[in-house]
Amino acid sequence: MNESWLLFALLTAIVAIAAVAKRFELPYPIAFVIGGSALAFFPNLPRLQLNPNWVFLLILPPLLYAGGWNTDWVMFRRYLRSISLLAIGLVVVTTVAVALVAHDLVPTLGWAAAFALGAIVSPPDAVAAGAVFERFSVPRRIVAILNGEGLVNDATALVLYRFAIVAALSGTFSLAKAGVAFFAVTISGVALGLAFAVGSVALMKLMRRLRLNDYLLDSVITLIAPYAVYLFTDAIQFGGIGPSPVLATVTAGIVVSRQSSKIFDPDSRLVANAVWELLIFLLNGLVFITIGLQLRAIIADPNFASRDLWIGIAISLLVIVVRIAWVYPATYLPRWLSPKIRGREAMPGPNYVFIVAWSGMRGIVSLAAALALPFDFPGRNTIVFITFCVIFATLVFQGLSLMPILKWLRIRSDENLAAREIEVRVDALRAGIQRLRELEPTFDSTDHWEVEGRILGEYEYRIVHLQSHLGGARDGVEVDAVEIAIDHKLEQEALAAERREILRLRSAGEIPDEIYRKIEYDLDLANARMT
Repeated sequence: MNESWLLFALLTAIVAIAAVAKRFELPYPIAFVIGGSALAFFPNLPRLQLNPNWVFLLILPPLLYAGGWNTDWVMFRRYLRSISLLAIGLVVVTTVAVALVAHDLVPTLGWAAAFALGAIVSPPDAVAAGAVFERFSVPRRIVAILNGEGLVNDATALVLYRFAIVAALSGTFSLAKAGVAFFAVTISGVALGLAFAVGSVALMKLMRRLRLNDYLLDSVITLIAPYAVYLFTDAIQFGGIGPSPVLATVTAGIVVSRQSSKIFDPDSRLVANAVWELLIFLLNGLVFITIGLQLRAIIADPNFASRDLWIGIAISLLVIVVRIAWVYPATYLPRWLSPKIRGREAMPGPNYVFIVAWSGMRGIVSLAAALALPFDFPGRNTIVFITFCVIFATLVFQGLSLMPILKWLRIRSDENLAAREIEVRVDALRAGIQRLRELEPTFDSTDHWEVEGRILGEYEYRIVHLQSHLGGARDGVEVDAVEIAIDHKLEQEALAAERREILRLRSAGEIPDEIYRKIEYDLDLANARMT
C-alpha cells in the first residue's frame, strides 16, 4: 500500500471511528486511539512508520496555536499560580519519579535515558479531557487550569527532554546549567512569540488599510502563522538548546487572538473559524489513530509479554499516582499557609480537586518525543513501548472513567453560561439601540426615521426573543412563549421556501452557482441567528 492509499485509509478511518464515537457518545481522542489499536491487528495492513519531524513540525504548531487562540487570557492569568504548579512543578516531579523507577525496573536503561523517558511521559494533553468536558457542565476554573497546564507543560517537558538527550549522547550533565538554561529558554520563547504576534498584528492592520485582505487571504495567513513562528524559533539553537518554539507558538496564538476583532473582517472570521475547526479535528484524528497503529510495530518485539508490558503498566500507574499525590497538597497547602491566597481563592471541594488530579491523559507530545529519539539512543525501543503504554492507559482508562466519575462526584458548573450569554447578547442589542437614539439629531429626512424605526423594531423583537429563553418577564415586557414558538415556525418555513426557490432557479439554469452560494450563505447566517 503506497502513501496515497494509506492517507485515504486513515481519512476513511477517521470518518468511521468519529461516527461510532458520536453514536456511543465517546470523546473523539479516546475513540481514535481504540480504533487505531484495533486496526493494528487487521491482516495485511502496512506497518506505519511515523516520521517524528512531521509531528513536531507539521502537526504540533497548529494545535499549539489553536490552543493559544482559544485560551481565555483573563482566566489563565487569574489561575497562573495553579497552572504553574502543574505545568512546571508536577512535570519536574513526574520526570524524576519516572526516571528513578524506570532505572530500577530496567537496569540496562542509563540515568540519562531514564530521565528522557520521564520527560516524555510527564506532560498531559488537555485535548482528551476537553472532549469529555464538552459533554458536561464543568466549572470554568477546572477547564481553565487544565487548558493552561496543557499549553505550558509541553515546553517544560521538552526542555527537560532535550537536556536528557544531550546528556545521554555526550555523557555529561550539569544541573546548574540546566536550571539556568530552562529559564532562558522559557523567557526567550515567550519574547519571540510576543515579537511575532506584534509583527503579525501590524501586518494585518496594514493590509486592511491598503484593502489587500479578503477572507481567503486572511485564512491562509492564519494557517501559515503557527508554522512561521514555530520554525523560526526552532531554528535558533545553541548547543542543541534554544528558545522554546512551543511557548513561542502558544504566546503568539494568545496575543493575536486578543487582537482578532481589530485585524479580521466578519467574513474572514467566519471562514477562518470553519477552516480551523475542520483542520484541528483532522489533525487530532490522524494523530490519535496513529498512536493506536504504533501497536503493530510494538507487539512485534518478543519482550512485549515477558517483561516490557508489566513495566509499561507500572510506569502508567506511577504517573497517575504521582499526579494525584501532587495535586491535593498543591491545592490546599498554599491556602493553609498563606492568608492572602486563602482570602483571594475559595477552598475547593475534594471532589473538584480529584477531577483535576484524574485528568492527566497523555497524547501527541509524548508520542512525538518518543519517536523523535535518535535510532542509536540507548534503550529507544523500550522507551517507545513504555510511552505507548502510558498514552493508552491514561487515555482509555482515565478518559473513559472520567465521564462516570463526573456524574458520581456530582460535578456542577458554578455559573450558568447559557444564561450569561443571553444577557450579554441583550446588552449588546441595547447598546445598538442606544447608538441609534444618539444619531437621531442628525436625521435630516423621513427616510432616516423610517429606516431607524424598522431597525429598532427588529432589535427590540430580538431582545424579547432572547429573554424568552430566560423565562418569565424581563424589564416589564411580558414574554409570550407561544408567540415566540409561532415566530420560529413561520421563519423556518419562510427560509425553507427561499431555499427551494433559489434551488429551483439554479436547477433551471437561470442563476449561476456563484449567485446561488452567496444567497445560500446569507440564508445560513439567518438560520444561525434565529437558533
